[in-house]
Amino acid sequence: MYAGTASRTVHKLAKSDGAVEAVYQCDAAIYSCATSPGGQYVFAGDSASSVYCFSADGTRLWKLATGYGSAFSMQYLDERLYIVTTDGSLACIDATEQAIAAAREGTVPQPRDVKIAASLPVVEPSITVETTTDTGDGVLVECFSEGGRLRIRVLSPGYENWNVQFPREIREPGARYVVEGIRPSGNGGFYRAFGDIRRLV
Repeated sequence: MYAGTASRTVHKLAKSDGAVEAVYQCDAAIYSCATSPGGQYVFAGDSASSVYCFSADGTRLWKLATGYGSAFSMQYLDERLYIVTTDGSLACIDATEQAIAAAREGTVPQPRDVKIAASLPVVEPSITVETTTDTGDGVLVECFSEGGRLRIRVLSPGYENWNVQFPREIREPGARYVVEGIRPSGNGGFYRAFGDIRRLV
């Protein structure tokens, strides 16, 4: 577990007993932090609009100004570091091995500013659902009313009695749907539907 602190550090803590395993020194209070898989790289965003990259042993590899405010939150995914800043920007930072090595040598690419044009047409989501008469290898779920709300539950065997996160615009009381798959949420307690959704007729 990694925790950013107001004392200008990021602490790596053991999950078992909270012991400090490593400390990453920054230059200002830390608002956010993230790591690549296995903690190979540790990233931090401070209150002075800078982002840091450290190796696992605590060596600072680079420090860069965001140019868009302080990173209030960040997440690492597929060799990219995504940050949301205090000025309302969403930024993506290249965190590949090559980009980190280049940053250590002082080579940083020019940022691209992407804005959504106000004149772009708004595409309304489709509420048309394909139908099927066979569940096949899919998971059968059902829409039911509970306390005035439409909810979804799994009918296929082998699942917990949890509700399913499901598109609201296609829910109809009593309707049954075949979904490609069902996965538990990260914290448990409910499922998420993924893949194709078809109505059983």
